Amino acid sequence: MQIVDLQVIPFRVKRQGFRAGGVLSEVEAVQTLTKIITDEGAEGYYLGGHGHGDADGLTFDERAALRGRLKNLLLGHDPFDREKFWHWLWVANLPENLISVIDMALWDLQARHFGVPLYKLLGGCRDKVKAYASTYPNMGTPAEYAQHALDCKAQGYTHYKIHPYYFWDPITRQPDPGRPSHIVQDIEVCHAVREAVGDDMVLSFDPWGTYRTYEEAYRVGRELEKLNFYWYEHPMPEYRVAPYEKLCQELTIPILSPEIAAGSVYTRADWIRRGASDMTRMDVLRGGVTGLKKMAAVAEAFGVKCEVHMSGFANLQILGSTSEDVCEYYERGLLAPGIDYETPPPYLLALGDPMDEAGFVHLPQTPGMGYQINWDYIDAHRLADEGAG
Repeated sequence: MQIVDLQVIPFRVKRQGFRAGGVLSEVEAVQTLTKIITDEGAEGYYLGGHGHGDADGLTFDERAALRGRLKNLLLGHDPFDREKFWHWLWVANLPENLISVIDMALWDLQARHFGVPLYKLLGGCRDKVKAYASTYPNMGTPAEYAQHALDCKAQGYTHYKIHPYYFWDPITRQPDPGRPSHIVQDIEVCHAVREAVGDDMVLSFDPWGTYRTYEEAYRVGRELEKLNFYWYEHPMPEYRVAPYEKLCQELTIPILSPEIAAGSVYTRADWIRRGASDMTRMDVLRGGVTGLKKMAAVAEAFGVKCEVHMSGFANLQILGSTSEDVCEYYERGLLAPGIDYETPPPYLLALGDPMDEAGFVHLPQTPGMGYQINWDYIDAHRLADEGAG
């Protein structure tokens, strides 16, 4: 079997958003479907590849790169030689997300060819995963966060993660430059949520690296310890590793990082070695399925958790192929009052991560990633890129 084509199909989709305490009007966005085709008819797909989860399509320049240099690297080769391609693409110093998109489309292709869900091809470990409710930032007052946490608990979630206030002033309810941080209000939110949900709900906290000083991160971390939060995620910028080493030494709450630092498994292995994180963090856009499986193995060898970042089909498939002792939770969201997360996007016929009343997301049992693609929708909303395949 040989690869004979790589296509990137851009198409329009309406998207709902949330900002500054309210649901936004629907806007038109671009989603992409990357397709790898073989001479024997086997095909593999990946949706998205640019931003959060797999909902954000590749940019025009990224689409052009895939159809050009990267396509030429693949043509004529066996699609099952993913490890070879993975090393080639890293040596070529290509953007991580593009390496990842190719890797995931190839994994989808082989799993579809064999007629099994991807997690079974990777080595099945579980068919359902505990989910946590992951919030949008800037959702409103502490009381509104608390009510949302209660609503999520009633839905079945056993774990709730707070994204607090950043680039938005919770007092004036207006956008701001991000400095100074609103740590007083962030702490108020954490207290309000813990008081509302009680001691039996797992809570975690992610200010998305917006605490620019060690003192801010330390002060908030001490409050999280008092409130028995499970983890403290990405508190400071991740290009400064030494403050993370110090924070891990001073706090008892586990520090979960790096979240968005470039370098895939290589960066995160070094953070573990340096004691800069107590739990590590990665997703499939930082090296694909291949990279994230490598990271889970490194984390298991060091005896630390590897919590998978973001929602999405490929992330969920990785979780199905790993032990809860290594990768415990699936990040479901982003969620906020008024956001509909339970309806699939129009280009899919079914939701990829349905959750049951006990707070578990069940792995899709269809071959490959689990996509049930609405081809009619994609064809009807397709965009015409110059040179598009």
